[in-house]
Amino acid sequence: MELNIPPRVTPRAFERLAEINAGAETPKALRVAVEGGGCSGFQYNIDLDLPADGDTILEGDGQKVVVDEVSLPFLANAVIDFSEELIGARFTIENPNASSSCGCGVSFSM
Repeated sequence: MELNIPPRVTPRAFERLAEINAGAETPKALRVAVEGGGCSGFQYNIDLDLPADGDTILEGDGQKVVVDEVSLPFLANAVIDFSEELIGARFTIENPNASSSCGCGVSFSM
């Protein structure tokens, strides 16, 4: 497992972010972070935010996804996507570093 390879963002995730930001006076970046907690030890926190110093910025379709320095090793080689299913639509993370995950898809362990 190489921890220096940043996550990849799919075109579908960038397209959805562009839809969210359409018409916004100040477009926001999608912040993807890893925090302690959740039922498996770690959990993802996905929010709209402005980039900060030290963030890794991933750009596509005129949009930005940002990951802070602490979260970056936990998200190495991960894929950030957007999924629409019958139960709802959400940004998802396929993380090869996670040894197990919760059924909700938000919590994981390493």
